Amino acid sequence: MTELKNHQLKEHYKAILEGVGEDVNREGLSKTPERAAKALEFFTQGYSQNAEAALKSALFKENYSEMVLVKDIELYSLCEHHLLPFFGKAHIAYIPGDCIVGLSKLPRVVDIFSRRLQVQERLTHEILDCIQKTMNPIGAAIVIEARHMCMMMRGVQKQNSVTTTSAFTGIFRNVETRSEFLNLIHSNSL
Repeated sequence: MTELKNHQLKEHYKAILEGVGEDVNREGLSKTPERAAKALEFFTQGYSQNAEAALKSALFKENYSEMVLVKDIELYSLCEHHLLPFFGKAHIAYIPGDCIVGLSKLPRVVDIFSRRLQVQERLTHEILDCIQKTMNPIGAAIVIEARHMCMMMRGVQKQNSVTTTSAFTGIFRNVETRSEFLNLIHSNSL
């Protein structure tokens, strides 16, 4: 983030604190605008990152035609409606076409898209679309399970609700392949 943007964010946070009736000069708050600006920069770093480039950096020709699954990928994002966190896990699978991808790149793609202001539904499709477009697999699947602080702290205040979204391409639209994926993500392995 440029110095100018950082300064602007600090000033906005200062105005917000004053707007809720706080004294921004008291010891506990004097550095809060700066800390909050740096935190927001970190929380939204996905805007300056390219998910397709991350995948392309680790594509390998390999003769493998079975499902590849990476599950329980932690994710943290900010709800674009209330600027409150939502967090959970993503499960991603694909059946390779001509290539496989380095396993760490799938969590990297999750991070890139989740480190933006988001809604879970769009996040699900952005991740899947990126994988499908960049790798051209025979099929890809994603399930995201997340808890939303906007539902827990305000509004309906439901502490134990989990939102699940899913999306599928190619062979994962087939009931048998989709069922195998769903059974694998709910198995307790390791």
